[in-house]
Amino acid sequence: MTKDLKFAIKSVSFDENYQPSDGTRITTNFANLARGESRQENLRNALRMIDNRFNALAHWDNPKGDRYSVELDIISVELSFGAEGTGDAFPLIEILKTNIVDKKTNERFEGIVGNNFSSYVRDYDFSVVLPEYNKNQPKFSIPDHFGNLHGNLFKAFLKSDAYKANFSKLPVICISASSSKTYQRTENQHPVMGIEYRQDDFSSTDQYFAKMGMQVRYFMPPNSVAPLAFYFIGDLLGDYTNLELISTISTMETFQKIYRPEIYNANSAAGAIYQPDLKHQDYSLTRVVYDREERSRLAVEQGKFAEEHFIKPYKSVLDQWSANYAA
Repeated sequence: MTKDLKFAIKSVSFDENYQPSDGTRITTNFANLARGESRQENLRNALRMIDNRFNALAHWDNPKGDRYSVELDIISVELSFGAEGTGDAFPLIEILKTNIVDKKTNERFEGIVGNNFSSYVRDYDFSVVLPEYNKNQPKFSIPDHFGNLHGNLFKAFLKSDAYKANFSKLPVICISASSSKTYQRTENQHPVMGIEYRQDDFSSTDQYFAKMGMQVRYFMPPNSVAPLAFYFIGDLLGDYTNLELISTISTMETFQKIYRPEIYNANSAAGAIYQPDLKHQDYSLTRVVYDREERSRLAVEQGKFAEEHFIKPYKSVLDQWSANYAA
């Protein structure tokens, strides 16, 4: 069965001229910015914020704070069935690839792949499966096999020829810390990742990413106000250079400042014991316009899209493949 799954990768630049494709989840961070009357100004402002944050973190040999710029590619992963992968392709995953431009030396370096993580199947799991499973239940719980299919598909993608041909390192995904959990500051501090936080109780998202073969660490970078969650495989601090890590921090912290300003653009920094709060009132807004309520509503629509066009039509094939893959 593993030979019957074919992964194909497409890439498009994320710049001020970016327009989302028909297969892109419109709630995805980068796609959400590229819609509406303010689309080009949104994109310019977001890209400028990323470059400014990168230079602030990569401050050595950078006296004017303008040595580097970050280029972003949107990586779209399609999955098709059949011996030659000729069946209908489904838009499985979208991630971001960072590239670093050193304007002093005129060199261009690969950054990190992953960063943002977008998945129709994850929408299905969290917006369709979980609500249905917990309907009329006195206490919230998670099904035993929750996330198994999604996790196996992701791990199969990382082992695929398509991934190996395009990327030299494993992905790092960076998202917001969970507002339902409490984080404690540790004594561990990294030059660019900043202060490490830990929590004793993993969130449903942490458990979901574990099914994808990823572990999590939480760091609050220098001059940040809240820890970010970094999901990775291997050694987060040893497998990537400082500039690679900075490319992820600058990109994803910018998105979080835009989408969760109550947490990541707050006017005071997280303390020794910290719980993120989306109802926090003491924060600043960026010059980027977006609609968070629309994002929440559309996540349900996108989950139902995955159910209709992927889960139900291929259920027997997917169940059999996932069971064999896990074995």
